[in-house]
Amino acid sequence: METLAFIPSPSAGEIHLGPLPLRGYALCIILGVFVAVWLGGRRWVARGGQAGTVADIAVWAVPFGLVGGRLYHVITDYQLYFGEGRNPVDAVRIWDGGLGIWGAIALGALGAWIGCRRRGIALPAYADAVAPGIVLAQALGRWGNWFNQELYGRPTDLPWALKIDPEHRPVDTPDLATYHPTFLYESLWCVGVALLVIWADRRFRLGHGRAFALYVAGYTVGRFWIEYMRVDDAHHVLGMRLNNWTAIVVFLLAVVYIVVSAKKRPGREEIVEPEAEAEAEAEPEPGTDTGGPDSADADAAPEGSSAEGSSSAKESSEDGPGRGKPSGGKPAGDGGGDGPAGAESVAKGPEPRRKAVDGPAS
Repeated sequence: METLAFIPSPSAGEIHLGPLPLRGYALCIILGVFVAVWLGGRRWVARGGQAGTVADIAVWAVPFGLVGGRLYHVITDYQLYFGEGRNPVDAVRIWDGGLGIWGAIALGALGAWIGCRRRGIALPAYADAVAPGIVLAQALGRWGNWFNQELYGRPTDLPWALKIDPEHRPVDTPDLATYHPTFLYESLWCVGVALLVIWADRRFRLGHGRAFALYVAGYTVGRFWIEYMRVDDAHHVLGMRLNNWTAIVVFLLAVVYIVVSAKKRPGREEIVEPEAEAEAEAEPEPGTDTGGPDSADADAAPEGSSAEGSSSAKESSEDGPGRGKPSGGKPAGDGGGDGPAGAESVAKGPEPRRKAVDGPAS
């Protein structure tokens, strides 16, 4: 089989950052986590949550997800680690590849639930915010299979075929060099699912976990047909690969959840994070007088005090003729005279101004 064009595999499965070697598989996982947290954080804030909340909960979700993904892989492919001539210690060598997305999502959801409980947040709202980021993380993570030259499909001579080195080829086709790049198919499919979820969320205002369920349903459809193309060893049940059956079951559960949730809890959550809502209500509206030194003094001075009298006297002196100080230097009332009216004004505090006095000041 001659292939005119093909996608080359990397010459090594690791990248050297100076003296520090970094596995390509691990690099793809790390980049995926950063993208998921970044996009999830933006979506969470747009829905009324606090900045940093997604990252705080990811501290719980990511480790749980990694453990769950590895456990699923080891359990479903136990013969790779516990069969004759195998080394059980390899079961913990996660950097060599081997993460089952089903276990990663299941146990990662448990970690996210713990983080949400600690913050007083509903898990479905959080899941809706991070769903597109998770599937984009999967798109990046699949490139780790490219670095490891694993999980490819059947032999092909298509122009986008993936060239596999002899030591990584199936034992029954050692002379065939090019295969379907199923890692690339799934990566592109995941990008499409992310765009679908973002569009549907904006168009239909999905809430209460339905955006996350849409992601799950969309991903499982693609995983089903891509799984059929793979040639790596896998357990079969009733003639189908185990992951195909898993995809069918998970797809049905996601669809049922969307239908039932839409009937019981239509619409979208108005408040996703109580703390953020409380802080927003506590902040004063723009232009509101929060009270400066003058207002504080005014509140502190009792009505009718000498301070108010002095203020009134000052205003009277600045209002024009007939409101200045009398010749005797005594405080003038609104009438500006030295007589009883002026004294009574000082004693009782300022009275409402009159438009004019009856005569010239004495």
